[in-house]
Amino acid sequence: MFCFKKFKPRTGDKTQSMKNLLPILLLFVIACQSKKITNSKATNIKIAFGSCADQSKEMPLLGVATELSPDAFVFLGDNIYGDTEDMELFQKKYNELAANTEFQALRQATKIYAVWDDHDYGANDAGKYYPKKEESKSIFMDFWNVPKDNERRQHDGIYGVEYLKKDDLTIQIILLDTRTFRDDLIIRLEGDENHKNDYVPNQNPDSTFLGNTQWQWLEQIFKEKADVRIIASSNQFSHEYNGWESWTNVPHEQQKMLNLIKETKANGVVFISGDVHWGEISKFENRTTYPIYDVTSSGITQTWYNTESNENRIGDVIPQNNIGLIDIKKEGKIINLDLSIYDNTRKAVVRHSIGIKEISF
Repeated sequence: MFCFKKFKPRTGDKTQSMKNLLPILLLFVIACQSKKITNSKATNIKIAFGSCADQSKEMPLLGVATELSPDAFVFLGDNIYGDTEDMELFQKKYNELAANTEFQALRQATKIYAVWDDHDYGANDAGKYYPKKEESKSIFMDFWNVPKDNERRQHDGIYGVEYLKKDDLTIQIILLDTRTFRDDLIIRLEGDENHKNDYVPNQNPDSTFLGNTQWQWLEQIFKEKADVRIIASSNQFSHEYNGWESWTNVPHEQQKMLNLIKETKANGVVFISGDVHWGEISKFENRTTYPIYDVTSSGITQTWYNTESNENRIGDVIPQNNIGLIDIKKEGKIINLDLSIYDNTRKAVVRHSIGIKEISF
């Protein structure tokens, strides 16, 4: 604390005396502000995630995830490569994942949540017409230790919500089901040079990605209080159309998501996604909402012979095996998010930081 000796300046010295006091007063203000900052409590929550794990292979990237000490890990689909209607064989493949030592270490170290994609749903690129989806869901729920009384077991599909809370920081993890209710995609015809790879955008307004019931549920979830909302979607949301499975193949559903975010004033939305066998961070600038970031991490064991262009990409595309991490830090009313992708060198090979104001209305 500063102490000031009382004195009575001569009339002619008043101006000079005030000038002499100004630096001291300034130091006092700086000291008070510094003390305030020092005493403010910082809180952080780390969420790691990944996808595309062949149960028959070693998984060193799960070891990287464990070393990052996340508060939770989200498996984003293709968590096994099942691809069968034989549920006994399907269970055996899950058992193989359960026996993996890297998976066991991660499971012991942190909370684990999961959504599915096509290969752990049951068939490549499958949607609502896959005939074994109820049996597949039952195995999924048991393997991922979803409590018997959890609402995810009470309705069709595997969608649900989880919360991570620490001090005054609340993170909402929204687990979407992009398979159970999705209409079949439109296959690209041979000779179609206006599109690429397997699929073209479906312009039929009646086609759906999530289904009406899941959309209604999501509207209510967006209205709940949270500082940051992490949407776990097996398919990419914010990238440039590339002809593989993604939200860009059902563009009116992608726009419906943006409209819902705006209508519910859901701040702090960030997507995490998998499926494509490479990693990247995308930033979707649009006229409806704030920028929608999407951190894609794929795969834990899988890679692809080629990557696609993406005008929304921030930084490099990551073709090697990878896992993702979002580190959310709150100090006072300031919230920052560090988005990153790690490879097996245990280094962040791409990183981007944003403040909560950038993803708020």
